[in-house]
Amino acid sequence: MTAVPFLPKNAPFTAEEINLLNQLVQKSTPLQRSWLSGFLAGLDAAQGQSSAGAAIAPAAQARPRQPLTILYGSESGNSESLALKTKKLAAKQNFDAKVVDMADADLATIAKSKNLIVYIATWGEGDPPQRAVDFHKALMSDDAPRFDGVRFAVLALGDTAYVNFCQTGKQIDARLEALGATRVADREDLDLDFQKAAAAWTDKALEVLAPADTAPNTVVHVDFKGAPAADEDDEPRFTAENPIEAEISALINLNGTGSTRETWHAEFAVDDPGFVYKPGDAIGLYPENDPELAGDLLKAVGLESDAALKQKLVHSFDITTLSRPLVDGYAKLTGRKDVAKLLEDGELARFSADRQLVDLFESFPEKLSADQFVKLLRPLPGRLYSVASSLKAHPGEAHLLVGAVRWTSHGRTRKGVTSTYLADRCKTGGKARVYIKPNRHFGLPADGDRPIIMIGAGTGVAPYRGFIEERAENGDKGKSWLFFGERNFSYDFLYQLEWQDHLASGALSRIDVAFSRDQPEKIYVQTRLWERREELLKWLDEGAHIYVCGDEKGMAKDVDTTLAKILAETAKGDEEAGRAKLKELTKAGRYQRDVY
Repeated sequence: MTAVPFLPKNAPFTAEEINLLNQLVQKSTPLQRSWLSGFLAGLDAAQGQSSAGAAIAPAAQARPRQPLTILYGSESGNSESLALKTKKLAAKQNFDAKVVDMADADLATIAKSKNLIVYIATWGEGDPPQRAVDFHKALMSDDAPRFDGVRFAVLALGDTAYVNFCQTGKQIDARLEALGATRVADREDLDLDFQKAAAAWTDKALEVLAPADTAPNTVVHVDFKGAPAADEDDEPRFTAENPIEAEISALINLNGTGSTRETWHAEFAVDDPGFVYKPGDAIGLYPENDPELAGDLLKAVGLESDAALKQKLVHSFDITTLSRPLVDGYAKLTGRKDVAKLLEDGELARFSADRQLVDLFESFPEKLSADQFVKLLRPLPGRLYSVASSLKAHPGEAHLLVGAVRWTSHGRTRKGVTSTYLADRCKTGGKARVYIKPNRHFGLPADGDRPIIMIGAGTGVAPYRGFIEERAENGDKGKSWLFFGERNFSYDFLYQLEWQDHLASGALSRIDVAFSRDQPEKIYVQTRLWERREELLKWLDEGAHIYVCGDEKGMAKDVDTTLAKILAETAKGDEEAGRAKLKELTKAGRYQRDVY
């Protein structure tokens, strides 16, 4: 006899109700469960009828489900998370919903969708997410298919710190319309604090797209904060909207005396079994602003004596980002034509280059009330860092590797908000708010016997510490090869002793290093990759997975070019063929990047 499954913990009932339902269902017979299923279906079909004397058929005809394609392009996982949650919610409104990653999408198939919801992020200076580049290119091309008969809605995510805010979303929204699709909900462009607005927009989009015979009171209103994800284990308990307070149990500068770097190893202890992550995931850290900078801002707007407001600036608001909406708001508030002029073509980009919010208020000073000032600001966002540990190796802990950012520009000393919060103001034994951001596209292969090749420079080595710890704890036998780059061997060999221990134990099979400033000619990780290309190709023939973590505009871009060149060696030097092979590895999940 097949066991009857228990209701999942994320079922839409209280714990007490779940317990009662489990008791009832576990004792029921197949006939009883069949009758109850038909009764409930009939109950839904008979909505609107009077309960007194209304005859309800035990097995009413089910309404046909409305097809819905939920397409997403994601860089940090936000669009993907929205798409997965929307699928769950759409199912409750009689949709037959499917979620499609742009990386896996066939444009011709998407063009045949009846209903389409798009969640799309913009990355960097107006670019599509890495995994969405090919789909975006195909959609924008002259060869793109028509989308006649498709009803669609687009939600765009971005960051107002960038000039081309939500550019990819704007492009896709306009392109779908140009190809014949019908827009059923206006596009909304959302900043970093997108959750509430995304929930309201999705609620509206689902209502507009809902099957015509869906009764009004069957619409499920969206609350992304509490909605279950596609799978129960996909959505962490502790998110950006629901962080947990952790104890800082260790804080160590890993660079030696004389280094030009300042790289901090931080350990956070969390006393909650619900704090669960995998190697490759990111940990979000909520910072506090520099009190000195908060004081300078208040002085610039004539509010230096407001101690309570200063505390709010330290804890709650973004006080560094110089964005177009903020400049526009300040220009309208003050009526200053010189500030409004910054919004003309190219002017804001020139002024904001290496400047921050304080520069705007000091360059164009005006006295503001506390309420006026606060309304110009956006909430202080968390900062994501690749987790540098394995939960199996460090139960109840998450480790981060953070490079302190400091520079001078326009006569002012500048500091990275989160990195110097950790380096300058956090202390061992203190508390910090953290959360988990799953990275479903950067993780170890399920087969522990698969070889892995890990490439990173500086703090880009962080996830690989977790990878090797995880494999060691699992007793996996797959080979592992690390390429690591930094400036100087003597000062900057991050986790050197740990790598040596892993080499001795066999958890790490090989390491190649590139220290760029230890010799007259610059040597980088891509240099080492090219030198070891023959052996690297052998590892790939054995099914190796390749990982790259680090700066997209620098190391990661050069590594990508070098890998394509190496793969071209197997095609008589044809670099286009090498690039195609790299895309094949990406499609197969064997080339994964975590870049920023």
